[in-house]
Amino acid sequence: MNTREKDIYKVTIAGTIVNAILVAVKFVAGIVGRSSALVADAVHSLTDFISDIIVLVFVKISGKPRDKEHGYGHGKFETLATLIIGVLLVAAGIGLLVNGIRQVWDSFHGVSLPEPTWIALAVAFFSIVSKELLFRYTIKEGRRLNSDAVIANAWHHRSDVISSVGTMVGIGGAMFLGERWRILDPLAAVVVSVFIVKAGYDIIKPAIDELLEASLPPDKTKEIVETIRSVEGVKGLHNLRTRKIGNSIAIDVHVKMDGNLRLTDAHEIATRIEKAIRARFGKESMIYVHMEPS
Repeated sequence: MNTREKDIYKVTIAGTIVNAILVAVKFVAGIVGRSSALVADAVHSLTDFISDIIVLVFVKISGKPRDKEHGYGHGKFETLATLIIGVLLVAAGIGLLVNGIRQVWDSFHGVSLPEPTWIALAVAFFSIVSKELLFRYTIKEGRRLNSDAVIANAWHHRSDVISSVGTMVGIGGAMFLGERWRILDPLAAVVVSVFIVKAGYDIIKPAIDELLEASLPPDKTKEIVETIRSVEGVKGLHNLRTRKIGNSIAIDVHVKMDGNLRLTDAHEIATRIEKAIRARFGKESMIYVHMEPS
């Protein structure tokens, strides 16, 4: 296991421990504290816990070197993990939305909603603090490690913070504003669930783009073109194709050079192009240069 994988495991295991504790505490406090919103929030924390397990499994696979069956490496397994996390996030959001709408409907039809207790409010506050700290730690490490799966997992932590804020507002309103305001609990869950679904979509879209071999963003493509043109001996380039493979990029490009160059000199220029790109985009970058006479 390389250093990057060890660091990903370290940050993910920290999240797994926190999530396991929160799942147990929220379920117990939600039931004892008579808060359906906190029970729903516990379900959301459970998806966080599951996503941690997914990252631990898939990052180990994605770190394997290239082999006969996977000539481009196993980086797409990390992308697949990111996609699964996004889907779980959307599923959790839809579940909270449906549950909140059902409770609002029941309230409008005369069903008396239970009054939450202090234990539910205290646990919601504890969840907000612990998951916000976990989010900041995870997003920092995810960016440092250039891991989409870890970054996606960090935003999953943040979604739990948002969910818990809504839960705490609902619980507080139901406790302090009287029986007719207990509808604030499910209403808060409905609003929060929309943000959770949006966060899931923002994670799913780039993962699907990568799995479908979408090109890199225009700003990255422009940077690649400028890097190639900066290499001495390059007369021009065309047929540039780019894509992302896990935390690495792959580039195919036709580069024009002086047609009178010796093959060894042309190869030296191609090697300098590869070194320049790897220096800018990472040593794991996959670069294929086709040399053409200008």
